[in-house]
Amino acid sequence: MSDQSTSEDIALCDALTALAIKAGAVIMSVYESDFVVEQKDDASPVTEADKRAEKIILAGLRDIAPDIPVLAEEAASEGHIPTFGDQFFLVDPLDGTREFVNRTGEFTVNIALVRNTRPALGVVYTPVTGKLYAGVVGHGAWRVIVDKDGAITDRCEIKAASVPAKGMIAVASRSHRSPETDAFLETLDIADFAAAGSSLKFCLIAEGAAHIYPRFGRTMEWDTGAGQAVLEAAGGKVCAHPSGEALGYNKRERGFDNPYFIASGA
Repeated sequence: MSDQSTSEDIALCDALTALAIKAGAVIMSVYESDFVVEQKDDASPVTEADKRAEKIILAGLRDIAPDIPVLAEEAASEGHIPTFGDQFFLVDPLDGTREFVNRTGEFTVNIALVRNTRPALGVVYTPVTGKLYAGVVGHGAWRVIVDKDGAITDRCEIKAASVPAKGMIAVASRSHRSPETDAFLETLDIADFAAAGSSLKFCLIAEGAAHIYPRFGRTMEWDTGAGQAVLEAAGGKVCAHPSGEALGYNKRERGFDNPYFIASGA
């Protein structure tokens, strides 16, 4: 990656950071109200926060990069799939809607740029805690702290820890654990285990707080793109299981769902 393209990607990531913070503020206004939970055609929950956040993000992306198509969860659920080539944005305006409904705080705003089937950069924002994770693959990853007024008050570089042969710290879904996931974890030497919602699982590995996250259940590309970008920028990896190949994107033939995968540290 040239210095110019790297600087352009960093600037784009900063713009996505500001956009995620803006969407997060709207999400929190709904979170703090008596919101209504609806069901989509696939029986998954959706709220006003999902819809309003996506509207803000889509409008922002049109201003930031009008020529880049966007694959967004709520639009896709209504059948709006854009035509795109080697580059597109992936948007999950509120990843972890079940955590939002249950008020655990473990939900995130996710925006990623996919380039040539691979996540190039991404932003994952947790509005409740004010933690935002961002990364540009090939350049690095960082965590920032956002105050209640939406201002960034701290920023530090993060790196994934090396995966030890013994004594691993594993993280898995709080709402979507499967028997296959548990069976896989039983084959490893796990010293500690943490449950977490949404794409926060990728970020825990990216900042060195965990080593491995197996996901043997259905996910969509917008669920994983931003988290994978942050993790890979921090030195980790996400591999399809059982092939071991890097998890790729633009899988239109699959309806944009993912195979099973394993995310891990360095």
